[in-house]
Amino acid sequence: MVRHLASLALIGLDEQEVERLTGQLGAIVDAVATVSEVATPDVPATSHPIPLGTVTREDVPGATLTPEQALAGAPERDGDFFKVSSILGEEQ
Repeated sequence: MVRHLASLALIGLDEQEVERLTGQLGAIVDAVATVSEVATPDVPATSHPIPLGTVTREDVPGATLTPEQALAGAPERDGDFFKVSSILGEEQ
């Protein structure tokens, strides 16, 4: 299972890493199984053990940089934009 997950994630693992991660994955699966045994349908799911109210704030615009300030340290620019190399085979 560890080798399969590593191949899906494109991660190369040596044998020592596979052994170590196998133990860790087993501990995680055991912990989830234990929680599943304890969970009952009459207990609501929670994302936090302490009830919280809204923790967001009103979105108020503040001071912003001018394009000149934002681009002051840019190695390359194209007008008011950062100039970067193309990636993933994109054509210009």
